[in-house]
Amino acid sequence: MKEPSLSFPPTKETPSMHKTELVALLQEKTGGTSEEARKTVNAMIDILTESLAKGDNIQLPGVGSLKVVDRTEHKGRHPQTGEEITIPARKTVKFSPGKFLRETVKSLDFITKNV
Repeated sequence: MKEPSLSFPPTKETPSMHKTELVALLQEKTGGTSEEARKTVNAMIDILTESLAKGDNIQLPGVGSLKVVDRTEHKGRHPQTGEEITIPARKTVKFSPGKFLRETVKSLDFITKNV
């Protein structure tokens, strides 16, 4: 299995974490099998998706909250032609980071700027 490709301090070249890396890190942290970690990650994704589809808000203390919000119809521009278009109203998911996550990311930003 591919090793997680995370580095510290993070840089602009640091790749995004994908599901495979998340499963590997969960397996490492819990000491379980990769199959157990994969099932856990898949179950979490299913639970989050189903809850948001029902319109429920999700609160993960220290991490943040997810909620479904309504976007109103608004004007925009077609990126290739510049033509004005109407973007229809829709529902989308909004993530608001929790205090701990926000402060942790802020401290990492401070570290990378002062290395």
